[in-house]
Amino acid sequence: MGDLVSRISARTPPGRDRAADALRALAILGVVLGHWLVTALVADSGTLRTTSPLKYMPGLAAASWLLQTMAVFFLVGGQMAAQSHARARAEGIRYGRWLRVRTARLARPVVAVAAVWSVVVSGSLAAGADPDTVRALAKLVWGPLWFLPVFAALTAVTPLAARLHPAWPLAVVALTDLVRFGLGGPAWPAWANVMAGWMVPYCLGAAWARGRSRGRATGWGLLAGGAAATAVLVVWGGYPAAMVGVPGAAVSNQAPPTLAAVAFGLAQCGAASLLLGPLRRLLGRSPAAWAAVALLNLSAMTVFLWHQTAMIAVTALGMLSGAALPGLHTVPDSPAWVLARLAWHPAFALALLVCWAAFRLFDRPRAATSPARTPLTPSSPSEA
Repeated sequence: MGDLVSRISARTPPGRDRAADALRALAILGVVLGHWLVTALVADSGTLRTTSPLKYMPGLAAASWLLQTMAVFFLVGGQMAAQSHARARAEGIRYGRWLRVRTARLARPVVAVAAVWSVVVSGSLAAGADPDTVRALAKLVWGPLWFLPVFAALTAVTPLAARLHPAWPLAVVALTDLVRFGLGGPAWPAWANVMAGWMVPYCLGAAWARGRSRGRATGWGLLAGGAAATAVLVVWGGYPAAMVGVPGAAVSNQAPPTLAAVAFGLAQCGAASLLLGPLRRLLGRSPAAWAAVALLNLSAMTVFLWHQTAMIAVTALGMLSGAALPGLHTVPDSPAWVLARLAWHPAFALALLVCWAAFRLFDRPRAATSPARTPLTPSSPSEA
């Protein structure tokens, strides 16, 4: 382990923004831990149905404020893509070639998930498994993958995002919410927020790449302003307090993103900006911490794609005991369930480690010849 830490530290370019990588790692961990906490599979007469502790314990919404970290992921993604595109232009690399390399990194790991789950679904149905259970499990795996086409589309418009002020997509979100909630209009125009809502932090990240909007004053302004706006929208605007979807709720802050979710994301971006300095100092002093961040970034797609499969595998194995195990198969309606669920997290992590060992090769980038398109790898830790 000490040798691995030394090699990763030695192969990291001096100009590498380690703090940005740390923010991305924290965002991935937030998504994984959030899904493991707020997604419950309840055993009922040999079948499994999905629900959420947020449905039974609204006070748990505060957990979603810490674990809904997708805005930070899009923030860092915008910064990385804008920097990469700027280098590609400087090196004379055409936009089409640059885009193919960037999006291929997203597409390759999905092939493995699609293949495995096609076999699982087909085999389960052929063996006589309950179709509703199979559908619920497949939805848990495929549901979070909405992120991939959205991120790919934003990557494609990186040249535009690099010049676009975040206020413009924010105005689109505000307008669609006004039509939907304020004027009683149809809900379908709000699906424009899927792109516009996540374009807000993406454009902010692109501004970071140009050296803008990264000062402490801006960070505090985003944090305070975003938090205040979110509070106003939740308390007086009628928006849900949970920043993730809740089964049975009339309105979700995420499907599609609402103005409250975008305001909350801006607060997170402000907090991320304020963390850059402390993270740089920490990672500069601790090679082991940087090695952990680098390794997680190397396997970010594998972790993201397989974390729900890991939870499902542990839940399925637990059913072999013949009993409804607390925190694993029981109704999530009490704080005791939350504590039991947290106790299962190490088992989920172990199952995810098995998935990582089996499928991490799909997350390996192909050999690259240009710094503009070389991902973070152990042999060449350049821009991801």
